[in-house]
Amino acid sequence: MGLILFPGDGDNSSPDVTWSCVRFGRFRERLAQAEGFILSEMWGFGGYRPWSDVSTTLEPLLDHPDVGGDGLSTAECAAMLPRLKSIIDEWQEEPAEAILQRHIEDVQQLTVVLRFCVDEGVELIFG
Repeated sequence: MGLILFPGDGDNSSPDVTWSCVRFGRFRERLAQAEGFILSEMWGFGGYRPWSDVSTTLEPLLDHPDVGGDGLSTAECAAMLPRLKSIIDEWQEEPAEAILQRHIEDVQQLTVVLRFCVDEGVELIFG
């Protein structure tokens, strides 16, 4: 089972990004770590820490059901782009490891999809 994040423009040729559910979970764990918290401690991920305890522009991506739920607005997509780009820079400074390289590629592809959503004025869909 996997998931795909794609623009809500109805065009199957638009850019998208796909993960297995396990890989997406690990990706989000690493993003949360980059933001200074542990995802498994958060409400909805096995913990009791409320999302109001953290401040991150990545919350719409991190605190979202794997599949379904509301799409992310163009404003949310736009707000996440600068932080994701800085995370790429941070991760590229870390010692190379295969999974980190995969996460960097995932962030790069996600930013392509988010930029497309912003430019086209469409929401990001979790499917």
